[in-house]
Amino acid sequence: MTNNNTISKTLIVAISLCLVCSALISYSAVELRDLQEANKTLDKQTKILSAAGLLADDKDVSSLFNSIEIKIVDLETGLFNTSINIEDFDESSFSRNPNTSIELTSDADIALLKRRENFQAIYLHYENESLKAIILPVRGYGLWGTMKGYLALESDLQTVIGLEFFDHKETPGLGGEIVNPRWKAIWKGKKVYSDSGDVIISVIKGSVDKSNKNAKFQVDGLSGATITSNGVTNLLSFWLGEMGYGPLIKEIRSKESADV
Repeated sequence: MTNNNTISKTLIVAISLCLVCSALISYSAVELRDLQEANKTLDKQTKILSAAGLLADDKDVSSLFNSIEIKIVDLETGLFNTSINIEDFDESSFSRNPNTSIELTSDADIALLKRRENFQAIYLHYENESLKAIILPVRGYGLWGTMKGYLALESDLQTVIGLEFFDHKETPGLGGEIVNPRWKAIWKGKKVYSDSGDVIISVIKGSVDKSNKNAKFQVDGLSGATITSNGVTNLLSFWLGEMGYGPLIKEIRSKESADV
């Protein structure tokens, strides 16, 4: 009678099982890759449209996104760059590569980024060939990690349409409230620049006093999340300033028709 309880046979069975499982996992990963990429793209488009107030329950996201034009901007000059293929642009890779990014000094790095990419993809929404909104990727450090989102401005490049975060590590119920619809709603209509062009939009401690002359530049703070609130203020100050989209905004404003 054959003995099936030998160590060698046990090892053969275990190794065979591992190989079969590995093959199944590899096959599933390959087969699901396209679906995962499609879902990733859909989520990104949804967040961009949401920031711009363009989502509609009765319309397909992909169809709505047809009104959005993507352009690569040189953050140093504020001019659009056509030599970089949109499909080849990856913010994470560009921000890490010394050839496509700069190291930030401690004074300039108010958003705690360490490095800033030299180019960025921005999103422009048109209606009847007229610019209605510009959606800008923004990011900066909160309490536990980097917060990533999109800031949408009206064609005056001054009035906020919406601020939508899609990635963060903030504490649920505290800093995590940056994705709470009620908090996001109070951004609409806020102003970002002073008359002299300084970035003065800020998340304050407590609630905004609507009788204050600066109320239009202020957003209610997140209860128990001062560091996160400050992080949001700092990331907006950085990306709307000279190290971020400041040169782009000046370039667009220099064109009276805002025909970009």
